[in-house]
Amino acid sequence: MNDDFDRQAVCDPAQVRLLSSPVRQELVDTLAAIGGEADVAALAEQLGRPADGLYYHLRALVAGGLLAEAPAADGSERRYRLAGEGGAPLRLAYDLGAGGNVAELRAFARGLLQIAGRDFENGLSSEDPMVTGAGRELWASRNKGWLSADDLAEVNILLERLSALTSQVKTAGRDRLASLAFVLAPIDARPKRRALRNAGAKTKTE
Repeated sequence: MNDDFDRQAVCDPAQVRLLSSPVRQELVDTLAAIGGEADVAALAEQLGRPADGLYYHLRALVAGGLLAEAPAADGSERRYRLAGEGGAPLRLAYDLGAGGNVAELRAFARGLLQIAGRDFENGLSSEDPMVTGAGRELWASRNKGWLSADDLAEVNILLERLSALTSQVKTAGRDRLASLAFVLAPIDARPKRRALRNAGAKTKTE
């Protein structure tokens, strides 16, 4: 994502590694969705998880510089907010060079897809989800095709727009909570054949 989309860039491998945990991804995403700050009780309610199970992950995110504590002045439950100026949502910055964050990005993607799969399964069992028309809210699809440079530029514009739309906070008239996950990846048109798992295996000829 580009810097025009108002998100805090996360590139440090240690920070990306923190976000490989699906629970931590959900905490960060939930904070962004509810306005950037909340106490543990509110986060537990949103995630459908016991509050006691979130403290470990919240402490790790604070120690890693991805969240900040905002103690209540009246001594009530401490609050957590997204770190960075204005509590802006987080975005990943990719460093694919030597010593970069490739391994951490792989782990992050696995966690993201795990959450997406669970969200889709929950959507299948929700009450009367819309699966057709302009109000459709449940959709899983994979497409594979050839792109020109102009096509790829348009894909990125559309994904930026989708990311912006699905990162908005709740307001009057905007009261349907949804998750969107996607993976865009280049594919080798002629991938190398996979080596035999057993190096001693022989091809049967008779």
